[in-house]
Amino acid sequence: MIGYGFMGSAHSVGWRQAPRMFDLPAEPEMAVIVGRNADAVAAAAEKWGWAESATDWREVVARDDIDIVDIVTPGDSHAEITIAALEAGKHVLCEKPLANTVPEAEAMADAAARAAAKGVRAMVGFTYRRVPAVTFLRDLIAEGVVGTVQQVRAAYRQDWLVDPEMPLAWRLQKEHAGSGALGDIGAHIIDMTQFVTGLTVDAISGTVDTIVKERPLLGSGSGLSGTAGEGKGEVTVDDVAIFTGRLSNGALASFEATRFATGRKNALTIEVSGEKGALAFDLEDLNSLQLYDRTAPADRQGFTKILVTEAQHPYVAAWWPAGHMLGYEHGFSHQVVDLVTAIAEGTDPHPGFAEGLSVQRVLAAVERSAENDSAWVRVAD
Repeated sequence: MIGYGFMGSAHSVGWRQAPRMFDLPAEPEMAVIVGRNADAVAAAAEKWGWAESATDWREVVARDDIDIVDIVTPGDSHAEITIAALEAGKHVLCEKPLANTVPEAEAMADAAARAAAKGVRAMVGFTYRRVPAVTFLRDLIAEGVVGTVQQVRAAYRQDWLVDPEMPLAWRLQKEHAGSGALGDIGAHIIDMTQFVTGLTVDAISGTVDTIVKERPLLGSGSGLSGTAGEGKGEVTVDDVAIFTGRLSNGALASFEATRFATGRKNALTIEVSGEKGALAFDLEDLNSLQLYDRTAPADRQGFTKILVTEAQHPYVAAWWPAGHMLGYEHGFSHQVVDLVTAIAEGTDPHPGFAEGLSVQRVLAAVERSAENDSAWVRVAD
């Protein structure tokens, strides 16, 4: 695994737990974790259960004893590391968004396609797909429970940047992150919309805004928190992105990605409406779905809560008895299950790099629209 920040911790939990709770066709070994700071990455290796640590990712990627490379670095290094790993014959798991730009994502998708022809697999870490309730929501839509999808409302709202004294971390610098709330959390709701509906976002009208334009320089940081150092620096990414999408079946979707929603800690929500009913999900209540059945008698209509903890639900049978809740970290175990299974079976895992590229093109379309007074733009243009 290359990188050892917030996502390094989450991915490590996944690699450690998946082979203990699931009957995998092959058992992953947590061989080496890579980072630039030798002392810090060595401490991460000891804490999270990696056999060794290293500071040169190129040397590690070239090693014969490494089969899978998991990339959890900032977006500005995704393309270089991914393409090198694929060309070295390594399977790749790359955190979202796939890259910082469409050309980078296209190069990565091309490399993945070439590698796939040689049996090498590549997957993007859109982990929220693997929350059992989200996978089940997708399955219900595919079964026709809501009928034809007529409208989607998706939002990802956080508030960790409301304080103007929050320091200037890499996520607030375009050269490292590519974009702000748009790419960081907006990518999730774009992917989730396309995943659960089976439709694509084909056109966009959007706007973005940077609310706090200057912040204290980062002294030290971990995850989404940090302490300020000396001086101030410019915020070069968006704080909030609001956009409307036209789906491939003609339906409209509304999207909101913000890190300035005061009081909202990690509120990813999606609601899909059709002529037969509706389904809704909220990450802050991640073990349940809300289902509205419009075909029921009028005196029995209303949103019904479905507790997604039964053994029949996706991924759940490997865990606890019914009603015993799963959490944020479990999606990372499910990600490992799906990747390792695909590698063992010689099939392409999902979401693949083509799906990651699809999301990247939507992100770029939002930025183009915002630069042109929110004019509608085609995603493929």
